[in-house]
Amino acid sequence: MTPLNHFGQPIGDALPDWQPRERPSHVQLDGHWCRLEPLNTERHSQDLFKAWHSIDDNRDWTYLSVDRPATQADCDLFISQQARSEDPLFFAVVDIQTQRAVGSVSLMRIDAVNGVAEIGWVNWSPLMKRTRFGTEAIYLLQRYLFDTLKYRRCEWKCHSLNEPSKLAAQRFGFQYEGMFRQAIVNKGHNRDTCWYSVLDSEWPASKTAFERWLSAENFTAEGQQKQRLEALRQ
Repeated sequence: MTPLNHFGQPIGDALPDWQPRERPSHVQLDGHWCRLEPLNTERHSQDLFKAWHSIDDNRDWTYLSVDRPATQADCDLFISQQARSEDPLFFAVVDIQTQRAVGSVSLMRIDAVNGVAEIGWVNWSPLMKRTRFGTEAIYLLQRYLFDTLKYRRCEWKCHSLNEPSKLAAQRFGFQYEGMFRQAIVNKGHNRDTCWYSVLDSEWPASKTAFERWLSAENFTAEGQQKQRLEALRQ
């Protein structure tokens, strides 16, 4: 039943034990296949520049608010600016086998009072495609938010025309909430923004699916998945 106040008006469920949470910080998050490190110019800029330039065009940057750095110097400046930011809070995705950064991601729009944060600035390089890194990176961020910091909500937002990002959100267990029309102007074009979320009550089942998918038993000797993440959520 919906709780009522003393005026007989419906109100939300009581949260008598709720306290504001700690803000995410520059921590290292370790996985089996990759780890997330606080973004750092000296450690990560050269690797990321090479990874982002492992193809000849900028197609992976279409839906980001910036363009791919054209030179190493541009990349150093770009990474140094992101590394100084507290919100968004940026991480490098490091391939454990090669010890090289292959992408970056952030926690952003951090609302510690209400226990909410968004996974954003998802900037995978071509070196992350068809690997386990992207899935594990999202798992590590959600595990940090929900299990360590005890947040209530994790968000995912993307351009309404960015089909790969929308499919990724659904694959990662985010629930579609709706679209903000004409939300922003991106590179001189309109952007309608799709909103997705995972709640703390949904995380235990989602976490189990992630861990089953990421387990070594779910992959052949050639690295092919045996079961899709979507199937493990059903």
